[in-house]
Amino acid sequence: MEKKRSHFSGKIGFVLAAAGASVGLGNIWRFPYLAAKYGGGAFLLVYIILAFVFGYTMIVSETVIGRISKRSPIGAFQAFSDKKIYHFGGWINAIIPMLIVPYYSTIGGWVLNYLFQYITGNTEGVAQDSYFGSFISDGFQTELWFIVFSFCALLVVFLGVRNGIERVSKLMMPILVVLSLIIAIYSMTRPGAIEGIKYFLIPNFSNFSWMTVVAAMGQMFYSLSIAMGILITFGSYMKDDVHIEEATVNVEIFDTGIAIMAGLMIIPAVFAFSGGDATSLGAGPSLMFITLPKVFAGMGMTRLMGIIFFVLVFFAALTSAIALSESAISTFEDELNWSRHGATIFMALIMIVFGSLSSLGYGPLSGVTILGMQFLDFFDFLTNSVMMPIAAIFICLYIIRVIGFHAVEHEMTKEGGTFKRKAVYKFMIKYLCIAFLLIILISSILQVFEIIKI
Repeated sequence: MEKKRSHFSGKIGFVLAAAGASVGLGNIWRFPYLAAKYGGGAFLLVYIILAFVFGYTMIVSETVIGRISKRSPIGAFQAFSDKKIYHFGGWINAIIPMLIVPYYSTIGGWVLNYLFQYITGNTEGVAQDSYFGSFISDGFQTELWFIVFSFCALLVVFLGVRNGIERVSKLMMPILVVLSLIIAIYSMTRPGAIEGIKYFLIPNFSNFSWMTVVAAMGQMFYSLSIAMGILITFGSYMKDDVHIEEATVNVEIFDTGIAIMAGLMIIPAVFAFSGGDATSLGAGPSLMFITLPKVFAGMGMTRLMGIIFFVLVFFAALTSAIALSESAISTFEDELNWSRHGATIFMALIMIVFGSLSSLGYGPLSGVTILGMQFLDFFDFLTNSVMMPIAAIFICLYIIRVIGFHAVEHEMTKEGGTFKRKAVYKFMIKYLCIAFLLIILISSILQVFEIIKI
């Protein structure tokens, strides 16, 4: 007897869960840095255009694959083709979240530690240059917070699609929006912040270059959780009476809105703190865990702003980790016919093994590297720079050569749904998406090996 598949209750459940998957650390610590580096408003304009053409096409493609097949990635890629090459596309889409969520949960643990420090009043300590380095080299502390974060994510997944993922998304995402608004308003009203606002929102095409497009393309790709198996899995939980185009537009708006809000939270604050120096926005962890605690310390209301900010970041990280875990657990349920409880326990073991390598990689395991990278950096390179663009290429090929455009159109217009951007979708999937993905793949690899810099 075939096991009954879980479903979201409706469009709101899907949209908030998919938006929760998309809104993560990439929005908060990568988007503002890239926007500041590549011309502020010019980068923002390019990003928005790409999100509503390239991003739209990829979200629709993955959601359609999931809903037509009613399976997680492996089964979805086997449903309509016997060719082994497409089966590989399913496997790579399924394996990606299993590799990402352990190291992502390590960073989530860092966020929890900083939140704890602000709650307990250690505002001066976290603002010191040496604090972050000392913390991540302390194997006990990083492992403890990694386990706490992982437990939070897996507990939600353990409760199921509706009672866990949908319910938590409905609670956390509105709170995340409110907290974003509070911090953005606070940041934009600081003395000297107006220059940062202008820089971020007003396009300055004298700073525009080809790398602006490449950087915006890569950020959009990662920010929307494309090729992580998530949207295929969530699409398989979508009821037929939910209109895919409406849901996709809502996800686009939600994710892009939070990315813009992140820019308004961080860029004006750093501009005010640094006297207008855009280069002071460091990339990745240094922005969130080194620069921003200094900014908060110099802006007043340090403890309150630190708590609000890291609660926001915790929610963003947790919703993404939940979505990644769900994609992996759904694969175990579908392909191995396991119960949700058994699949969740197995995912917990995977997270402990691979996550511990990442959490201990800057401390007790700092002497062990792969290609000169610590474990966390290597897993990030392997998934984001190599596997995800390849997985997305397989998604495009599966739509073009197997499922077909007419099947996509039928799925989009089911139950009275619309396909207003049909011409955009058809042109993008046929001519541009694979080319864009090859650009992302090649530029990401060249960046990691420092042949080019983004």
